Amino acid sequence: MGLPFRHSICNEVYQGWDFDKACRHIRETGYSGIEIAPFTLSEDPVTIPAAERKQYADIIAGEGLLFVGLHWLMVAPKGLHVTTPDADLRDRSWAHIRGLVDLCADMGPNGVMVFGSPLQRGTVGGSTREEATKRYADGLAGVAPHAEERGVRILVEALPANQTNVVGSLAEAVEIVRQVNSPAIQTMFDTHNAVDETDPHQEVIERYFPYIQHIHVNETDGGHCGTGDYDFAPVLATLRRLNYQGWISLEAFDFSPGPERISAESLRYLNSVIEELESA
Repeated sequence: MGLPFRHSICNEVYQGWDFDKACRHIRETGYSGIEIAPFTLSEDPVTIPAAERKQYADIIAGEGLLFVGLHWLMVAPKGLHVTTPDADLRDRSWAHIRGLVDLCADMGPNGVMVFGSPLQRGTVGGSTREEATKRYADGLAGVAPHAEERGVRILVEALPANQTNVVGSLAEAVEIVRQVNSPAIQTMFDTHNAVDETDPHQEVIERYFPYIQHIHVNETDGGHCGTGDYDFAPVLATLRRLNYQGWISLEAFDFSPGPERISAESLRYLNSVIEELESA
C-alpha cells in the first residue's frame, strides 16, 4: 500500500540554487510538489513577464514536479500593508495580492496562496485589532471573485501572538472564511505557527477540517521535521483518518543545515512516522 500523503517543499530552502537545479533535487529526494515564495523569483513578483512564468512552469513540469502554490506573499516588494488605515497603500497592497493570484494561476492549476504575512497585516496607524481584522476580511472578499475565476484558493493562516495580532487562531481564521463565504477563501494548518492553540492540534484539525486546504510541517523552533520534539503522529493520524487530500508541505525556517539535509531528513522522518501509522 502506498503512503497516503503528497509531500512538497517550500523553495526558499534552496536559496542560492538555480531554479532548475533545485527542482531536480526536490524530485530526486522524493517530493512530488514545489511551493514557491514569490520573492525568490523577483523583487516585484507580479511584474514577472508571461514568457518567464511559462518558463518556470515548464521547468517544474519538466523535472517531474507539480506546482503547489505560493507563500510568503508580501515579502517583496517592500512597504505593502493590507490592514493599514491608509486607503491608498491598502489598495496597492490588495492589488499586489490580486496580481499574485494571476502569478499563481499562471504557474500551474489548482494552486494555493498561503496568506501569512504577519508584518503586513498587523495593526498599524492607531487601528484597533477589530478594525484591522475587518479590513483584512474586506480585502479578501474583494479579491475572492478573481481568485475563483482563476482557480486559486487563498488560505488564511493563523499566526501566534508573537508574530501578529490579526487572526491568531484557527477559529478566527475560519470565522473570516465563513464571513467571506467564497470557495476561493479557505484556511490551512501550520505545526510551527499553531503554538498558541489551547487544544491539542489534532483536535483543532478535526474541528475545522472542512476548511483546511493545506498543511505546513516544521518543528516549533523553526527547524526541519525530526530535529525537535514536535509529535507529528497525532496530526498525521487525524489527517489520514479524515482522508486529507491536500499537500503536506515542508516549510523550514532554519536554513543552516543546507537544503540537502533539510529536504532528505525531513521526508525520511515524516515517512517513518507515516509507515508506523500504516502498520499499526
